[in-house]
Amino acid sequence: MQTTFPHYRGRLASFLVVLLSAWAAPAWAQDDLLGQLENQKPAATAPEPVAATFKSTRLISGHTIETPGQGTLVFLISHRFGTINSGAYNFFGLDQAALRLGLEYAVTDKLEVGIGRSNIEKTLDGFVKYRAIRQTTGSKVMPVSVTLFANSAMNMLRDDRTWYTVPRRMTFSYQALIARKFSPNLSLQLMPTLIHRNMVQDNTQSNDVYAVGFGGRQKLTKRTSLNAEYFYLVPRTKPTGARNALALGFDIETGGHVFQLHLTNSQGMIENHFVANTRGDFFNGDIYFGFNVNRNFTVRAKEGFRK
Repeated sequence: MQTTFPHYRGRLASFLVVLLSAWAAPAWAQDDLLGQLENQKPAATAPEPVAATFKSTRLISGHTIETPGQGTLVFLISHRFGTINSGAYNFFGLDQAALRLGLEYAVTDKLEVGIGRSNIEKTLDGFVKYRAIRQTTGSKVMPVSVTLFANSAMNMLRDDRTWYTVPRRMTFSYQALIARKFSPNLSLQLMPTLIHRNMVQDNTQSNDVYAVGFGGRQKLTKRTSLNAEYFYLVPRTKPTGARNALALGFDIETGGHVFQLHLTNSQGMIENHFVANTRGDFFNGDIYFGFNVNRNFTVRAKEGFRK
């Protein structure tokens, strides 16, 4: 008798079909998933400007990249006492003082203009700052902020010499302020500087003085920070007797005010004075204690906020 198993053959064929399908389906699904992942692109995020690289328009003596918001008026009081090593007779410098009063106005969020008067050489000065590049994060990363700065100053001392005309009294300063906020607490700034003096003491002096400034801020708390600033004079253009300016500061923010306390070897408060004419030796005690006080006023609100 011949025995056949047609029903077993049918079941075996069905089992093989199911087994192959079960093995192939995950492979197809895996290949399809990998293909989707390869073709999938990360969602682009809009560039996000980095805010509050510094808390003030001033680092210590020099400017920062910051400009106030449009329509903001800044009243700035800068004060420097005498040198600490002048002794008890001068109350360690407190009997002597230099003062600058300044007003700064933000025409736009990027453009700021200012004017000031210092009792050092009775100097009248004015400046323009333009925020050319702003540090951003997101899809289009800009690693640094760049602000362009130009200043002119005039010596207003009385002088009967007829040849000492207005052009001869003028000096001009130019800077590219380059900064990066590395973290919520640390910001650093580079300050290539050119000072042009229309008149110098003699033919051995260069009318153009080149310097490279370095500075930074390290936050300690939400409202306090340590600041530092240093200007290195290029030797071949360095004025006779001038020294590199060094300053250390401590900032305190209180609402609309920023108090800046500092120690520096320069009594001057505009670029021509503290970059090109610093005479003190910081490490020999020629240190001036001083402060800046900033007060912001909203003069004109932005169009979008008017009622």
